[in-house]
Amino acid sequence: MKFSEFDFWYALHNTEVVHPPAGRLETFGNTVVNYHLLSEGMDDTNEVRIREGRIEAFRPQIITPQSGDQSPLDGFGEEAEKYLSWLRENAEELVLLRYGFQIKKAETKQYTVSERLPTVLGQVEEQIKRANDPLSAIVVGVEKPWEVCLLKLMVDVMQKSVVANVSDMQKRNLLPLNREQNERQKRDEIEADFRAAARNRHLIQDLGRKLQQYGLFEEFEDRFFALVRNR
Repeated sequence: MKFSEFDFWYALHNTEVVHPPAGRLETFGNTVVNYHLLSEGMDDTNEVRIREGRIEAFRPQIITPQSGDQSPLDGFGEEAEKYLSWLRENAEELVLLRYGFQIKKAETKQYTVSERLPTVLGQVEEQIKRANDPLSAIVVGVEKPWEVCLLKLMVDVMQKSVVANVSDMQKRNLLPLNREQNERQKRDEIEADFRAAARNRHLIQDLGRKLQQYGLFEEFEDRFFALVRNR
């Protein structure tokens, strides 16, 4: 079956994350989201299919320019992979692709209940409440392509977590900086090195080498030689 953009649009606009996970994705550890995906029967609205399973988000690795070319999905089918390809071309701010998380799906069971959707949803919500699992999620979606509904869940979770995740990764230099950020970081280092060299003359030579390495010697030349003369 050939999946069109309409299939993706239809799945996304008919997917609701009714009960999102309370916790966020761990930056330096694996996180398991236990999902319950509810979808009405395609031919009978008095029938609800429930899919239960888990999605594991693996800790991000060091990001490289090639990271975005690798599929982050494991255990997903053709529908999800095609949707991912479509997102690469149409979504500028897709956290799933930009920050290196790897996503693995494991479906534990699926079954059908002969009830109306609101009734089944209430029953599942009670089940989640009793389990008291902060990483449980309930999604109401479509029967086909249903895996796209799960990807929407994970993108929502990542967007909720991304500020903290990116901050954690940048502290450990796991995310590449853009050109402006890189230049600002170099100058921050140079300013710190000037202050250190002003207190300890043995650091002046290291400062000179770093200025040469960063291609900033001419910019800071007068200040550097003034420091040398003062020492």
